[in-house]
Amino acid sequence: MKSSRTQPSLSEIASQLGARLHGDGDQRVRGLATLKDAGPDQVSFLANRAYLKDLPSTRAAAVLLHPDHLEACPVPALVLDNPYLGYAELSRLLDPLVGAHRPGVHHSAVVADDAVLGEGVCIGPNAVVESGVKLGDRVVVGPGCVIGSDSQIDDDGFLHANVTLYHGVVIGKRVILHSGCVIGGDGFGFAHDGSGWRKIAQLGGAVLGDDVEVGSCSSIDRGALGDTVIGNDVKIDSQVQIAHNVQIGDHSALAGCVGIAGSTRVGRHCMLGGGVGLSGHLTISDGVQVTGMSLVTNSILEPGVYSSGTGAMENSQWRRNAVRFKQLDSIAKRVSRLEKRDSSDT
Repeated sequence: MKSSRTQPSLSEIASQLGARLHGDGDQRVRGLATLKDAGPDQVSFLANRAYLKDLPSTRAAAVLLHPDHLEACPVPALVLDNPYLGYAELSRLLDPLVGAHRPGVHHSAVVADDAVLGEGVCIGPNAVVESGVKLGDRVVVGPGCVIGSDSQIDDDGFLHANVTLYHGVVIGKRVILHSGCVIGGDGFGFAHDGSGWRKIAQLGGAVLGDDVEVGSCSSIDRGALGDTVIGNDVKIDSQVQIAHNVQIGDHSALAGCVGIAGSTRVGRHCMLGGGVGLSGHLTISDGVQVTGMSLVTNSILEPGVYSSGTGAMENSQWRRNAVRFKQLDSIAKRVSRLEKRDSSDT
């Protein structure tokens, strides 16, 4: 777009998104909002039929929507087969953080003499860049970040404030790391000598592929010997724990508070709901979806949707069910004996 990044016209938005515009293309917009809250200088979107009731009364400058809903739209429309993807693209175009960081090194930052900085790098206040670090072009290092020795960040990486990379971490292109996340910390490795614990040095690394995003206060541990590896286009929510030597395949997504124990392998295109726990040394097939709060203690070798646990219920009912659950083994044995007796009688 040649116009102001934050106030493009509807015709420019249509061109950028590949949408069909119905209405005045000269109208400029400053942001995005819901159908109910949007004003005359904001764009909204309709991607869920549950919100179709809000379309007739919207005051938005335009609405991103599917062709099926065009006739019901009272304002200009940006017509797409997948309006939610259009919304995602437009949100990036209107993001005020894009292009807001000027290249340069803040005077309070500490950058090692042998660190290699690409073109257009921005290093914020009180950041630390240690010896042997290599930063690609247009990398942004936010205030208070620490990048350990011999780590690498490829082009267009974005580290929000107070991100910590330990030594020898490798980060791909266009990676976003949110505040407080820690990449490459020691894995949980200890040996018991009969009276106490002896630390096992974690000698591997941590490698993140291209287009990875890691939410705030998440931890990805380095490997004990080999590397912990996060594939391309993996999306990790906040407060997620990924232990040493875990491997996660391309295009997978992990919701908040997921915990993955050491040496587990998660396939490609997997989705783990909030609070999911995976035990160590498991293999999870490609295309697996695990619903929220599930505990996985065995490998999953076929794609599909998996769940464990029970939904919330009244406590009195839950207590009765818990008692019955303890009795399942004895009930199963009794049923087996009865089946054998019936079989012998016939």
